[in-house]
Amino acid sequence: MTTARFKVTFAGPLVSFQDQGRIGHLRYGVSSSGPMDRLAHRAAHALVGNTKVGSSIEVSLGGLILECVAGEATVGIAGGGFSVHCGATKTTGWTVQTMRQGEKLTIRAGDWGSWTYIAFTGQLVLDHWLGATTTHSMSGFGAGALQAGMEFEVQNTEVRDARNGDTPCPKIAQTYDTIRVVIGPQDQHFDPASVETFCTTPFTLTEAFDRMGVRLRGPELTLKNALSIPSEPIIRGSVQVSGDGVPTVLLADHQTTGGYPKIATVISADVDRLAQMRAGATVRFKAVSAEDAIDAARAYNAECSATISDLAAPKATLAEKLQNLNLIDGVVTAKD
Repeated sequence: MTTARFKVTFAGPLVSFQDQGRIGHLRYGVSSSGPMDRLAHRAAHALVGNTKVGSSIEVSLGGLILECVAGEATVGIAGGGFSVHCGATKTTGWTVQTMRQGEKLTIRAGDWGSWTYIAFTGQLVLDHWLGATTTHSMSGFGAGALQAGMEFEVQNTEVRDARNGDTPCPKIAQTYDTIRVVIGPQDQHFDPASVETFCTTPFTLTEAFDRMGVRLRGPELTLKNALSIPSEPIIRGSVQVSGDGVPTVLLADHQTTGGYPKIATVISADVDRLAQMRAGATVRFKAVSAEDAIDAARAYNAECSATISDLAAPKATLAEKLQNLNLIDGVVTAKD
């Protein structure tokens, strides 16, 4: 085991260090933050065989270029279908590669998805705030955003060449244009026709899209004198509607309280899929009951656990692969 050091050659906007989130501080006005796509964050660690889900690098559509300036480490990349160039290897997301001194890792936007994650064998050496490294984009609290010229270390790195190679993106990690919601909790503050419109008319994700949330473009949702309601807690997936009738889906860095009425809440099983969609994509909302949302959450968590277990399963070494091959197929006798 060694220590590897990396230099950031280029980093686009909203490229940051993230862990599983800063849990337990909402009552103090501190968002839990964490990865935009929580499954992909876990998957990147599973791909390299990490038994603990620690910190990773969250890469936005802006892209990232890293150079290994000392040591070596195996990295796992999971999330959207990004373009990945590591050393002499060109591939797409959902891959494991080993970086050695002098090699560069370049990640750019690919065919789909808005976020991808880089996990390292070993532990990133990062600053903690309130017990977590996860970065809150609006304040910068946490380990922070990556910027060109900065360097960071990864301790206790390992080279796990047996894991190198691509893995098909699991179906559960892919995006869908239909997103399930539970209506409310303040649907009574909207005209009934607006609630029906929300569930039957497609909306478009706009360029007003960051870690805090994404504004939607579509038909106006008419309010009924609801802008004076008291502020109350907000959760990831809440769909707030401002005074101009425009809905916004709140995401990882959402505020902790808000006074705009919420017409619906994206169910937990679908909120990260929505976060992986891109500006310009069309989304349809399908209303389900709270009971259906609970069933969906249980099924989703079970499928996520199974997926992570499959990704984490040990891969055969080169020697083991050779032992399983019939290298003398077709030989009948020594003379042949």
